[in-house]
Amino acid sequence: MPSGNDVRVERILWIILDSVGAGALPDAASYGDAGASTLQHVAAAVGGLDLPHLGKLGLGNILPVRGVPPAQPPEGCFGRLAELSPGKDSATGHWELAGVVLDRPFPTYPHGFPPDIIRAFEELIGRGTLGNKAASGTEIIQELGGEHLATGKPIVYTSVDSVFQIAAHEKVLTPKELYAMCEKARALLRGDNDVARVIARPFTGTSGDFRRINAARKDFAAQPSGRTVLDILHAAGVPVTVVGKILDLFGGRGIHQHRHSGNNAETLDGITAYLRELPQGLIMANLVDFDMVYGHRNDAAGYAEALRAFDAALPALRGEMRARDVCLITSDHGCDPTVPGTDHTREYALLLIFGEPLRRGLSLGSRTSFADCGATVADLLGVERPPSGASFAGEVLGYS
Repeated sequence: MPSGNDVRVERILWIILDSVGAGALPDAASYGDAGASTLQHVAAAVGGLDLPHLGKLGLGNILPVRGVPPAQPPEGCFGRLAELSPGKDSATGHWELAGVVLDRPFPTYPHGFPPDIIRAFEELIGRGTLGNKAASGTEIIQELGGEHLATGKPIVYTSVDSVFQIAAHEKVLTPKELYAMCEKARALLRGDNDVARVIARPFTGTSGDFRRINAARKDFAAQPSGRTVLDILHAAGVPVTVVGKILDLFGGRGIHQHRHSGNNAETLDGITAYLRELPQGLIMANLVDFDMVYGHRNDAAGYAEALRAFDAALPALRGEMRARDVCLITSDHGCDPTVPGTDHTREYALLLIFGEPLRRGLSLGSRTSFADCGATVADLLGVERPPSGASFAGEVLGYS
């Protein structure tokens, strides 16, 4: 960053709106996602979105969103981010946001896991398994939940994403027992089978009415392959606090403290608590409901309502911000609920950044990498930059 900068940022709130994509990337067709645009299509599906607070920050200036006109001028700086890493999963997106660009995608298993992997896993857990195919999580527990209850065999499944998911009824395996099983899978899946995430999927209910216990879901992510901005901040003694699935996606690395959350409302509560408690450093949070509850279930109306709820919560969050605070709002991929299928979509991430130290109404354009965010966070908090990314700190501070 240019010398002579006398603007000091003490605290950054970084909110990731999981899967709120901002239009198909140029290579989206190679992923089967040509034309995907989560934010735009959700807005169109419900006849327009009423997001006055996000609109004031510049959401409608990023791309046309029905019901969200461009602000004149916006109160924040705005743009969108292209993803350099191959893939469209949460781990890849979060790692690149934090400064680590991958050179190869995580492995996927559209036809299920190789027999040798399943055999080795069954030996580790001392029982057989069911499933071993790509499937919707809500559908496979309806299909195999009864057999699972009768046999005690966990349900193993995947998706187009790089995930090894294990579902078990709480009466067969407690969440703690399921987590231990996932840890064994995580240790097994190395080398060419180093999946992005092993996910524990507890469920409850009875035949015909099985329901996932989303609050007890737990991700066991691969470790980032390079130094993230979280690692750098942690090593420099700058507090890094996280809420929600951030802890899991970074394998616990670079984090001083965290709060668990099971949904968007709990995550917002955790953010508020940290804003009141912590005077400096990075507060990073993921709002997972957009993806987990609505995107993957093709529920555009529910997705829209979750966006409205976040928008309604913004004034209270801004009210907790201090004179030297900055808030960064991004996403990590898309999950367009209006296109065929239930999987992530290869999209730009949205970008909004605001706070008293920053300029207003500045277009940051289409950035070439998610990693620009990690480089910017490093500059604003005065630490070494991560290995990838071009900082826009000088632009938003007015020094470039």
